[in-house]
Amino acid sequence: MEELTDNEFKKMTLKNAVLYENRSELVKFSLKVIGEEDEIIRAFISVDEQACGGIPIGVKDNMHVKGFKTTCASKMLKGYVAPFDATVVRKLRENKFSVVGKTNLDEFAMGASTEYSVYGITRNPHNLERVAGGSSGGSAAAVASGEVIAALGSDTGGSIRQPASFCGVVGFKPTYGLVSRYGLVAFASSLDQIGPITKTVEDSAILMNIIAGKDEMDPTTVERNIDFTGFIGSQLPKMKIAVAKQSFGEGVEDGVKERMREFVKLVENLGHEVTMIDIDELKYSVATYYVIAPSEAGTNLSRFDGVKYGLRIPSDSLRDAYERTRGEGFGDEVKRRILIGTFTLSAAYYDAYFEKAQRVRRKLSNRLSEIFEEYDFIITPTSPTVAFKVGSVSDPLVYYMMDIFTIPANLAGLPAISIPFGEVGNLPVGVQIMGPRFSDAKILGFGDFIEKQLR
Repeated sequence: MEELTDNEFKKMTLKNAVLYENRSELVKFSLKVIGEEDEIIRAFISVDEQACGGIPIGVKDNMHVKGFKTTCASKMLKGYVAPFDATVVRKLRENKFSVVGKTNLDEFAMGASTEYSVYGITRNPHNLERVAGGSSGGSAAAVASGEVIAALGSDTGGSIRQPASFCGVVGFKPTYGLVSRYGLVAFASSLDQIGPITKTVEDSAILMNIIAGKDEMDPTTVERNIDFTGFIGSQLPKMKIAVAKQSFGEGVEDGVKERMREFVKLVENLGHEVTMIDIDELKYSVATYYVIAPSEAGTNLSRFDGVKYGLRIPSDSLRDAYERTRGEGFGDEVKRRILIGTFTLSAAYYDAYFEKAQRVRRKLSNRLSEIFEEYDFIITPTSPTVAFKVGSVSDPLVYYMMDIFTIPANLAGLPAISIPFGEVGNLPVGVQIMGPRFSDAKILGFGDFIEKQLR
């Protein structure tokens, strides 16, 4: 067997890593590349220099890995060491993976750039002046730079797919309930989903076969026997595909629109039927999300009070200790979302905001279900923009609108994938393919077929 080179390791897919005989060598290469690259990229918060042999993988630092610090990129969890493995991590270990480190994220997974991390900004490997996306920016950058073979991220409103788009890799958000959230620090429990970030669509399918499955520790998981690689390598029969008109609307960069037109032309040339449709409900998705997600976040983050674990600021009274601990422990974006959530759940405003948002969520879900009665997939850009410059966006509302195409899949619990499709100014563009519940294998198969046309 010829000796592996650094460059060959950086390009290695999970499919090939599974077949590679010397797994311990892969971990050594991963640690070597991290040592060379990560001082600048900052994809990792912590690295296990003693990692054992296996397929090297990065895990977002809001998932428990026994013996590792779980920081959520926040001062609030200073010194907290996970006492158990998340279910997905346990499954990885059982399948001979080695967690070489915990990847950077926006604090408590709240952000779209991985700029909101107490451990520093993750840089985009394609252009170090640009962000890697978020909140799973560390995982996307680690895969794009070749530091690891694959990584896990979490997706609440696009946090796997958007950084995958920015970094030119594949990001897959599965149907809600297919992957256990046990051991994931909750942001918004009805929206959160763990998924893979990989170099190829086939790698995502391979990883999904490992991490998916019903889990007695997570009552929201479902019993569903899916072979996620079932359509990999196959040419699917003629599909009916809907393209949202909003993909070419206001706020979408011209270069992204052009890549979308090219994608549509490619799909049509492959023999599929493509129809432009108006999904007017998309314009409500961001506002709906930013009522529901902060409301759930405010409830979930109430457990961080400086009493049981993490940061503790001593004080003369319990109330003052709570206030000082949370005041120093949480960053500005986390505080902003807690305040929004507390406001919308208050007795005076519950019906006006939270209850109304839930009704709009149902309306959007019903509209998507109607579309999927006629069409197999909905196609949009993953993000309306390519990766922006570090520090160039300060208005939270601008950040929030970047999730307009990814949020609907979370609100409706649907599977969706971002696959790289060309560039704008040497920066990657991602196209999103979304399907009905439990169409995960078909989405992966379609994405794989498209990906192979581009090689």
